[in-house]
Amino acid sequence: MSAFLLFLYLLKATLTSFSGLASLPILRQDLVLHHAVLTDRQLNTAIVVSRMTPGPAGLYLVSVGYFVDGVAGAVAGWLAMIAPALLMIPLIRLMGHHAAHPRARSMLQAVVLASVGLLWASSVPLAREAVRDPLTIGIAVATVILLALRKIDSIWIILGAATLEIGAASVHLVSRIGG
Repeated sequence: MSAFLLFLYLLKATLTSFSGLASLPILRQDLVLHHAVLTDRQLNTAIVVSRMTPGPAGLYLVSVGYFVDGVAGAVAGWLAMIAPALLMIPLIRLMGHHAAHPRARSMLQAVVLASVGLLWASSVPLAREAVRDPLTIGIAVATVILLALRKIDSIWIILGAATLEIGAASVHLVSRIGG
């Protein structure tokens, strides 16, 4: 896949999702299922890498681009990530005073709810790829419980899970790290 075509797919995902990881279902459909230029494992890796680094939630697009087409793909991902923000500046200027209108707020709420549903639907196959043994099942369950009961920054969840996985591998409770 060319860097330009990749850019168009990534741009489509960012323009139709309205927030960082909400583009995940569209990307999975286009790049993993339809074109098969990316695997679920690579998509998971891209998300983990971006969650462990500072920056916007949509930063995973740069990693996705890199997995598909190297440095040119990473540049395409970065351009697709920043394009909606650049397009929003004039849109906010033109439409800003209508944002408080009940119809506009209802439309925005509907988009958010649809994005949540799409994100959930794409997360299940990715979870199947990542959750393979009792330890990862425990980590997934603990993560859901912690996030439901407490407001914890995702970096602590990621670091805790990584520590558990590395610790379990070092005492041979699991036979692999990342594979």
